[in-house]
Parts: sequence; structure tokens; C-alpha cells
Amino acid sequence: MAGPPADTAAAHARIAALDLAPDRPLIVSDADEVLFVFMAAFEGFLDRRGHYFDWMSFALDGNVRSRADDTALPRAAVAGLLDAFFEHHTASLEPVPGAAAALAGLSARAQILVLSNIPAAQAPIRRAALARHGMDYPLIANTGPKGPVVEALAEAVAAPVFFLDDGPRHHASVARHAPRVRRLHLIADTRLADLLGPVSEAHHAVRHWPEARALIESELAAAGY
Repeated sequence: MAGPPADTAAAHARIAALDLAPDRPLIVSDADEVLFVFMAAFEGFLDRRGHYFDWMSFALDGNVRSRADDTALPRAAVAGLLDAFFEHHTASLEPVPGAAAALAGLSARAQILVLSNIPAAQAPIRRAALARHGMDYPLIANTGPKGPVVEALAEAVAAPVFFLDDGPRHHASVARHAPRVRRLHLIADTRLADLLGPVSEAHHAVRHWPEARALIESELAAAGY
């Protein structure tokens, strides 16, 4: 029988190496649009390449258009632009306001992990950027929906687990694979947040990090942590 995909197996190996404390709460946070300002930087990148974001829906596919003729770029072209963006700009993304302070406060009560869908080649650069902005927490570089990795993390921790992400598909995946995990939907860019609206698979929608911190601390207190 075939084993797990290589990326999933690598993530599980990384989890085992983390040596998580099973009796300590865990906060699993996405990076782009949660810890780092992604969309505003990506818009500037597109503009310099002769493209723009159409703001017709939450997805990148279908919304990246050529300024020359307003045609939507094909999915492969968008993927190529995204890879180029991360190659050149992972190190320079600005932190989301309040993220570092909120995580620093929460770290007194919980373990913190960053789970980011970023090319593996950019993972060391992302780790350095996190540390530079006061968020020096372990990072797992992931591909695809995040449910299986969060499931493995939740199996390693008996205490409460919280998941923060901007992507609806990741909330749906975590809801399916790790339903006990408390899911907070956070998009730093208010334009994207307003465009998407509520995510049914998330337990809570939060607009900024101070709100996320207060909610997590309240749930931890209610659970006796």
C-alpha cells in the first residue's frame, strides 16, 4: 500500500520534531493575510508586471487581469506570478498590525505554530521574516488543504487547539479532519474580508488580532487554562 504523499509525510516528520507539550494549548496560525500583509503587496507586484486584481471574488483565479486588454490570466499564469511574488517578496512583506503583540501575549498560555502554504524554497526566508518581526515561532511549510496537518497536530496535543486562517477551504478542511479544533477566520485586508463575508466552517470571524487574542483567552479561561 502506498504511503502518504511526500509533503504530508514531511509535515508529520516536522511535527514529531517539534516536541509539542501535550498538556499545553496550541495556536496554529496562517501567515499571509494573517501575520503578513499579502494582498496590498501582491497588488503592487501585479501593477509592476502590467496586471491588476479585479476584486470580483475572493479567489486569485479569474481576478488577475492584463492591463493591456482586461483579459483574465489563465490559472497557470497566475500560479507562475504567485511563485515569482514569493520568490522576490517573502522577505519584505510587512507584518499585520497587532499580530506580534497578540501572539506574544498568548504565548504565556499556549504553544504557537505557523502553518503556511508557501513554496518550500521560501520557508527559510519566511522563518527569518517572522523572527525579524517579533514572531519567532516554529514554521511548517504546507501544500494543499491544511486539515491533515492540523489533525496530526491536534492528535499530539490533548489541550485546546486554535486555528487561524483567511482561506475558506482550509477552514473546511480542518473542520473535516480535526473538528475539535476551534477555528477563527481572520483576513487582515478589510476589502477581502468584506468581499468574502462569513465562512460557515469557522467558529468565529475576527477582524483584527486584539479581537482574536481576547476571544482565545476567553475560551482558554473557560476551559480552565
